[in-house]
Amino acid sequence: MTRSILITGCSSGIGYDAAHGLKARGWRVFASCRREEDCARLRAEGLESPRLDYADSASIAAALDTVLEATGGTLDALYNNGAFALPGANEDLPREGLRSVFEANLFGPHELTTRVIPVMRRQGHGRIVNCSSVLGLVTAPWRSAYVSSKFAMEGLTDTLRVEMRDTPIEVILLEPGPITSRIRANSIPHFEKWIDWEASPRAEQYRAKLLKRLYEERGPDRFELPASAVTEVLARALEAPRPKARYYVTFPTHAMGTLRRLLPTRALDWLLAKG
Repeated sequence: MTRSILITGCSSGIGYDAAHGLKARGWRVFASCRREEDCARLRAEGLESPRLDYADSASIAAALDTVLEATGGTLDALYNNGAFALPGANEDLPREGLRSVFEANLFGPHELTTRVIPVMRRQGHGRIVNCSSVLGLVTAPWRSAYVSSKFAMEGLTDTLRVEMRDTPIEVILLEPGPITSRIRANSIPHFEKWIDWEASPRAEQYRAKLLKRLYEERGPDRFELPASAVTEVLARALEAPRPKARYYVTFPTHAMGTLRRLLPTRALDWLLAKG
Protein backbone atom coordinates (compact mmCIF):
# COMPACT_ATOMS: atom_id res chain seq x y z
CA MET A 1 0.00 0.00 0.00
CA THR A 2 1.11 3.59 -0.65
CA ARG A 3 2.55 5.21 2.45
CA SER A 4 1.45 8.73 3.35
CA ILE A 5 3.38 11.61 4.88
CA LEU A 6 2.53 15.17 5.92
CA ILE A 7 5.46 17.57 5.50
CA THR A 8 5.43 21.17 6.72
CA GLY A 9 7.34 24.14 5.32
CA CYS A 10 7.33 22.99 1.69
CA SER A 11 7.38 26.33 -0.14
CA SER A 12 11.14 26.06 -0.76
CA GLY A 13 14.38 24.49 0.41
CA ILE A 14 14.39 21.31 2.49
CA GLY A 15 10.62 20.84 2.57
CA TYR A 16 10.18 21.43 -1.14
CA ASP A 17 12.88 18.94 -2.07
CA ALA A 18 11.57 16.39 0.45
CA ALA A 19 8.05 16.63 -0.97
CA HIS A 20 9.13 15.98 -4.55
CA GLY A 21 11.79 13.46 -3.54
CA LEU A 22 9.46 11.31 -1.46
CA LYS A 23 6.72 11.46 -4.07
CA ALA A 24 9.24 10.11 -6.57
CA ARG A 25 9.91 7.24 -4.14
CA GLY A 26 6.23 6.29 -4.13
CA TRP A 27 5.00 8.13 -1.04
CA ARG A 28 1.70 9.96 -0.99
CA VAL A 29 2.91 13.39 0.04
CA PHE A 30 0.89 16.16 1.64
CA ALA A 31 3.19 19.14 1.21
CA SER A 32 1.89 21.93 3.40
CA CYS A 33 2.85 25.62 3.24
CA ARG A 34 2.03 28.65 5.36
CA ARG A 35 0.75 30.74 2.45
CA GLU A 36 -2.08 29.70 0.14
CA GLU A 37 -0.26 31.01 -2.95
CA ASP A 38 2.59 28.58 -2.27
CA CYS A 39 0.11 25.75 -1.81
CA ALA A 40 -1.46 26.60 -5.14
CA ARG A 41 1.95 26.51 -6.82
CA LEU A 42 2.69 23.06 -5.39
CA ARG A 43 -0.72 21.77 -6.46
CA ALA A 44 0.09 22.91 -9.98
CA GLU A 45 3.25 20.81 -9.72
CA GLY A 46 1.19 17.71 -8.92
CA LEU A 47 1.43 17.68 -5.12
CA GLU A 48 -1.38 17.64 -2.58
CA SER A 49 -0.86 20.79 -0.54
CA PRO A 50 -3.01 21.85 2.42
CA ARG A 51 -2.35 25.25 3.97
CA LEU A 52 -0.78 24.93 7.42
CA ASP A 53 0.50 27.83 9.51
CA TYR A 54 2.24 26.71 12.70
CA ALA A 55 1.23 29.98 14.41
CA ASP A 56 -2.47 29.31 13.75
CA SER A 57 -4.09 26.41 15.63
CA ALA A 58 -7.16 26.49 13.40
CA SER A 59 -5.02 25.96 10.29
CA ILE A 60 -3.18 23.08 11.95
CA ALA A 61 -6.45 21.33 12.74
CA ALA A 62 -7.92 22.05 9.31
CA ALA A 63 -4.82 20.83 7.46
CA LEU A 64 -4.73 17.56 9.37
CA ASP A 65 -8.47 17.06 8.85
CA THR A 66 -7.92 17.53 5.10
CA VAL A 67 -5.14 14.92 5.10
CA LEU A 68 -7.11 12.38 7.11
CA GLU A 69 -10.20 12.83 4.94
CA ALA A 70 -8.06 12.14 1.86
CA THR A 71 -6.44 9.02 3.34
CA GLY A 72 -9.44 7.53 5.09
CA GLY A 73 -8.14 8.44 8.54
CA THR A 74 -4.54 7.24 8.39
CA LEU A 75 -1.12 8.88 8.27
CA ASP A 76 2.09 6.89 8.17
CA ALA A 77 4.57 9.70 8.85
CA LEU A 78 4.88 13.34 9.90
CA TYR A 79 7.88 15.49 9.05
CA ASN A 80 7.95 18.69 11.09
CA ASN A 81 10.21 20.77 8.89
CA GLY A 82 8.79 24.31 8.88
CA ALA A 83 10.77 26.96 10.80
CA PHE A 84 12.16 30.48 10.46
CA ALA A 85 15.05 32.48 11.88
CA LEU A 86 15.21 35.87 13.58
CA PRO A 87 18.84 37.04 13.52
CA GLY A 88 20.12 39.57 16.01
CA ALA A 89 22.11 39.91 19.20
CA ASN A 90 20.54 38.30 22.26
CA GLU A 91 20.38 41.61 24.14
CA ASP A 92 18.42 43.21 21.28
CA LEU A 93 15.82 40.46 20.99
CA PRO A 94 12.39 41.54 22.29
CA ARG A 95 10.17 39.10 24.08
CA GLU A 96 7.49 39.13 21.37
CA GLY A 97 10.08 38.48 18.68
CA LEU A 98 11.36 35.46 20.56
CA ARG A 99 7.80 34.31 21.13
CA SER A 100 7.07 34.47 17.38
CA VAL A 101 10.01 32.15 16.68
CA PHE A 102 8.90 29.65 19.31
CA GLU A 103 5.31 29.69 18.00
CA ALA A 104 6.54 28.58 14.57
CA ASN A 105 9.57 26.49 15.48
CA LEU A 106 8.33 24.67 18.60
CA PHE A 107 4.74 25.25 19.73
CA GLY A 108 3.24 24.65 16.28
CA PRO A 109 5.16 21.42 15.62
CA HIS A 110 4.26 20.26 19.12
CA GLU A 111 0.56 20.90 18.57
CA LEU A 112 0.55 19.15 15.21
CA THR A 113 2.43 16.19 16.69
CA THR A 114 -0.03 15.80 19.57
CA ARG A 115 -2.87 15.75 17.04
CA VAL A 116 -1.13 13.11 14.91
CA ILE A 117 -0.17 10.75 17.75
CA PRO A 118 -3.75 9.48 18.36
CA VAL A 119 -4.03 8.66 14.64
CA MET A 120 -0.81 6.65 14.76
CA ARG A 121 -1.86 4.92 17.99
CA ARG A 122 -5.14 3.78 16.39
CA GLN A 123 -3.49 2.45 13.25
CA GLY A 124 -0.70 0.74 15.17
CA HIS A 125 2.32 2.40 13.55
CA GLY A 126 3.85 5.73 12.58
CA ARG A 127 6.99 7.81 12.36
CA ILE A 128 7.42 11.38 13.59
CA VAL A 129 10.50 13.13 12.24
CA ASN A 130 11.45 16.53 13.64
CA CYS A 131 13.91 18.74 11.80
CA SER A 132 16.41 20.21 14.22
CA SER A 133 19.78 21.63 13.17
CA VAL A 134 23.46 21.70 13.95
CA LEU A 135 22.28 24.76 15.90
CA GLY A 136 20.31 22.40 18.10
CA LEU A 137 23.66 20.98 19.21
CA VAL A 138 25.87 24.08 19.48
CA THR A 139 25.26 27.81 19.40
CA ALA A 140 26.44 30.61 17.10
CA PRO A 141 26.57 34.41 17.47
CA TRP A 142 23.53 36.41 16.29
CA ARG A 143 21.28 33.36 16.24
CA SER A 144 19.96 33.04 19.79
CA ALA A 145 16.26 32.93 18.81
CA TYR A 146 16.72 30.13 16.28
CA VAL A 147 19.28 28.29 18.43
CA SER A 148 17.09 28.32 21.53
CA SER A 149 14.10 27.04 19.55
CA LYS A 150 16.16 24.17 18.15
CA PHE A 151 17.68 23.33 21.53
CA ALA A 152 14.10 23.15 22.81
CA MET A 153 13.10 20.97 19.84
CA GLU A 154 15.89 18.57 20.74
CA GLY A 155 14.65 18.27 24.33
CA LEU A 156 10.99 17.95 23.33
CA THR A 157 11.80 15.26 20.77
CA ASP A 158 14.13 13.30 23.02
CA THR A 159 11.48 13.21 25.75
CA LEU A 160 8.77 12.17 23.31
CA ARG A 161 10.98 9.39 21.96
CA VAL A 162 11.52 8.00 25.47
CA GLU A 163 7.82 8.24 26.27
CA MET A 164 6.84 6.52 23.02
CA ARG A 165 9.00 3.47 23.70
CA ASP A 166 5.88 1.55 24.76
CA THR A 167 4.10 2.34 21.49
CA PRO A 168 4.71 1.41 17.83
CA ILE A 169 5.51 5.07 17.04
CA GLU A 170 9.11 5.94 16.11
CA VAL A 171 10.37 9.45 16.94
CA ILE A 172 13.40 10.72 15.03
CA LEU A 173 15.56 13.85 14.85
CA LEU A 174 17.21 15.16 11.68
CA GLU A 175 20.08 17.59 12.30
CA PRO A 176 21.21 19.34 9.12
CA GLY A 177 24.10 21.76 8.93
CA PRO A 178 24.49 24.27 6.08
CA ILE A 179 21.93 23.44 3.40
CA THR A 180 20.98 25.49 0.35
CA SER A 181 17.68 27.20 1.21
CA ARG A 182 15.96 30.56 1.57
CA ILE A 183 16.11 30.67 5.37
CA ARG A 184 18.54 33.61 5.38
CA ALA A 185 16.55 35.67 2.88
CA ASN A 186 13.29 34.75 4.61
CA SER A 187 14.70 35.97 7.95
CA ILE A 188 15.13 39.57 6.71
CA PRO A 189 11.51 40.68 7.27
CA HIS A 190 11.61 39.30 10.81
CA PHE A 191 14.91 41.05 11.49
CA GLU A 192 13.53 44.34 10.18
CA LYS A 193 10.36 43.96 12.26
CA TRP A 194 11.90 43.06 15.60
CA ILE A 195 15.53 44.20 15.82
CA ASP A 196 16.31 47.91 16.36
CA TRP A 197 19.94 47.40 15.48
CA GLU A 198 20.78 51.09 15.03
CA ALA A 199 19.95 51.70 18.71
CA SER A 200 22.03 48.72 19.82
CA PRO A 201 25.40 49.07 21.59
CA ARG A 202 26.50 46.56 18.94
CA ALA A 203 25.50 48.73 15.99
CA GLU A 204 29.02 48.74 14.54
CA GLN A 205 29.18 44.96 14.81
CA TYR A 206 25.86 44.72 12.97
CA ARG A 207 27.27 46.89 10.16
CA ALA A 208 30.52 44.95 9.96
CA LYS A 209 29.09 41.43 10.24
CA LEU A 210 25.40 40.67 10.33
CA LEU A 211 24.09 43.18 7.78
CA LYS A 212 26.58 42.01 5.19
CA ARG A 213 25.64 38.41 5.79
CA LEU A 214 21.93 39.18 5.52
CA TYR A 215 21.78 41.57 2.61
CA GLU A 216 24.77 40.87 0.37
CA GLU A 217 24.60 38.22 -2.31
CA ARG A 218 26.89 35.39 -1.29
CA GLY A 219 28.00 32.10 -2.70
CA PRO A 220 27.39 28.85 -0.85
CA ASP A 221 28.63 28.53 2.70
CA ARG A 222 31.59 26.29 3.35
CA PHE A 223 30.49 22.64 3.39
CA GLU A 224 27.00 23.63 2.16
CA LEU A 225 25.01 20.79 0.57
CA PRO A 226 21.85 20.87 -1.56
CA ALA A 227 18.49 20.15 0.04
CA SER A 228 18.52 16.73 -1.63
CA ALA A 229 21.14 15.66 0.93
CA VAL A 230 18.50 16.01 3.64
CA THR A 231 15.87 14.21 1.55
CA GLU A 232 18.21 11.26 1.13
CA VAL A 233 18.67 10.96 4.89
CA LEU A 234 14.97 11.55 5.56
CA ALA A 235 14.10 8.66 3.25
CA ARG A 236 16.44 6.39 5.22
CA ALA A 237 14.87 7.49 8.49
CA LEU A 238 11.37 6.80 7.15
CA GLU A 239 12.08 3.51 5.42
CA ALA A 240 14.65 1.78 7.66
CA PRO A 241 13.18 -1.18 9.57
CA ARG A 242 14.78 0.16 12.76
CA PRO A 243 15.56 3.87 12.40
CA LYS A 244 18.17 5.69 14.44
CA ALA A 245 17.13 8.25 17.03
CA ARG A 246 19.01 11.04 15.24
CA TYR A 247 20.62 11.60 11.87
CA TYR A 248 23.37 14.14 11.23
CA VAL A 249 23.49 15.79 7.79
CA THR A 250 26.63 17.62 6.53
CA PHE A 251 30.19 17.58 7.83
CA PRO A 252 29.74 20.52 10.25
CA THR A 253 27.02 18.66 12.14
CA HIS A 254 29.22 15.59 12.54
CA ALA A 255 32.17 17.78 13.57
CA MET A 256 30.23 19.87 16.07
CA GLY A 257 28.57 16.82 17.57
CA THR A 258 32.02 15.40 18.25
CA LEU A 259 33.57 18.67 19.48
CA ARG A 260 30.69 19.28 21.87
CA ARG A 261 31.54 15.99 23.58
CA LEU A 262 35.31 16.44 23.58
CA LEU A 263 36.08 20.12 24.19
CA PRO A 264 35.80 22.01 27.47
CA THR A 265 33.02 24.60 27.38
CA ARG A 266 35.32 27.61 27.19
CA ALA A 267 37.34 26.08 24.37
CA LEU A 268 34.15 25.37 22.41
CA ASP A 269 32.92 28.93 23.13
CA TRP A 270 36.15 30.32 21.70
CA LEU A 271 35.68 28.28 18.54
CA LEU A 272 31.99 29.15 18.11
CA ALA A 273 32.59 32.87 18.70
CA LYS A 274 34.51 32.98 15.44
CA GLY A 275 31.17 32.52 13.68
